[in-house]
Amino acid sequence: MNNSKPTSLSKDQKRVIASTAAGFSFENMDFNFMSFALTSVIASLGISTTQAGMINTITNLGMLLGGLVFGILSDKYGRVKIFSYTIFIFAGATALMYFANNFTMVCILRFLVGFGEGGEYGAGMAMIGEYFSSKMYGRVTAIASIGGQLGGIIAAILSALILPHFGWHVLFLVGVFPVILAFFIRRNLKESPAFLNNQKKNDKPKVSFSRLFETPQLAGQTIGLIFMLIVQTGGYYGLMNWLPTIVQKQLGITVRGSSLWMVATIIGMCIGMLVFGNILDYFGPRKSFGCFLIGAAFVIYALIQARNMIELVILGAVVGFFANGMYGGYGAIMTYLYPADISATANNLIMNVGKAVGSFSTIVIGFLMSKYSMNVVMGFLSVMYLLSFVVMLLIPGLKKMGKKKA
Repeated sequence: MNNSKPTSLSKDQKRVIASTAAGFSFENMDFNFMSFALTSVIASLGISTTQAGMINTITNLGMLLGGLVFGILSDKYGRVKIFSYTIFIFAGATALMYFANNFTMVCILRFLVGFGEGGEYGAGMAMIGEYFSSKMYGRVTAIASIGGQLGGIIAAILSALILPHFGWHVLFLVGVFPVILAFFIRRNLKESPAFLNNQKKNDKPKVSFSRLFETPQLAGQTIGLIFMLIVQTGGYYGLMNWLPTIVQKQLGITVRGSSLWMVATIIGMCIGMLVFGNILDYFGPRKSFGCFLIGAAFVIYALIQARNMIELVILGAVVGFFANGMYGGYGAIMTYLYPADISATANNLIMNVGKAVGSFSTIVIGFLMSKYSMNVVMGFLSVMYLLSFVVMLLIPGLKKMGKKKA
């Protein structure tokens, strides 16, 4: 871990920021193509809604397996090498969707998309950890995470331009473009001196998942971070999937395709990430996560107070700011808390297990909506963020994470 305090960014540091932000952007773009094309895929292939739902589940399973496999490989054989391989995999599989004409082929290719995307995160965060001071992690991981959000916007724009005129096969063919980024990374980035020096050690510890649980304190830390990621991703998936229905059926407000609310939420999210990254670097994780987790708990519950479109859009932006603004911070604290030689393994395992479990929030919230009032549903989400706040306070390593002196 590099703890020096640079006065300006080196050429390699700039390339790492650009590559990770672009990589996460293309990952999110390729992942979101299916969301926008799903209706067309159902009609074209004549599949049921149950089968359509399985496509997302299979993609998430691919992400989980890819995260576990490529985390280990990245720590063993190199961040740059594995980062570029994961891009080749998810971009190639997305482009091959152009030839998919049956449900089985779609499932195989979407599993491969998830497999590549699941491995990219840990390799990218490990590169950041080795090229930047720990006092810059918040800002740099925020920029990388914002890149992911821009990918969602790009997917929406391309879908609107391509789907009506050329169909979903052509839309997925566009997904081949990230391969260009992979070639750029392989030619212009090199493994960090810290990684290369570690590779030369004869007594270096074995890279394995067991090292994340080898002491009671480490086990508690790993499980605690997984819980925080479950809440983080569960809140995101739950709100993004169900809020339009909540608004239309429970509040009696018409959302025109939910596009305006989505744009406001994404804008709020990006601003929140920038703000959170700076707060994390200056005041440390306990104060930054504490403010945002408590803020998220309050503003999510406040959503049910919206009575018109203007209020909904404003509250959507505020929810995006607090609930999702801290997303990039998880990579920062995981990179700090775990030894550099298992950084990618830790990031991928914790992030992808959290995502996999958190994705079930859509089912949980759907069940709660069918049985209880909206006060109970939003209260449940708020309580989960408060529990995440308590868990965060119980992680001892976060107390030691250095603060930047003003």
